[in-house]
Amino acid sequence: MNTFMLLAAQQSAGGSSMSFLIMMIAIFAIMWFFMIRPQQKKQKEIRNFQNALQEGTKVVTGGGIYGTVKHIDLANNKVEVEIARGVVIEVDKASVFADAASQNPGIK
Repeated sequence: MNTFMLLAAQQSAGGSSMSFLIMMIAIFAIMWFFMIRPQQKKQKEIRNFQNALQEGTKVVTGGGIYGTVKHIDLANNKVEVEIARGVVIEVDKASVFADAASQNPGIK
């Protein structure tokens, strides 16, 4: 009788570890679907925007500076952005994140 109880206890413990494993996989899948996947899609959109930059595009830099792209230096991965009439700054291409016109329709 003791061996029967031991076997029953082991089987129930095995079942709970299996349900725990299934629960952990489900939690990871939910986290991936709601957190990781949208972030990856956003990063892909930003990379596509940065690769499609053209002179004259209105942008916002990572520091929150609004301006217009004046020159793109692909060799050094830099972008010259005019932030005011006659004021041009040079920023890394990776720090240009958004199209200012699409973010704020009031910007001309």
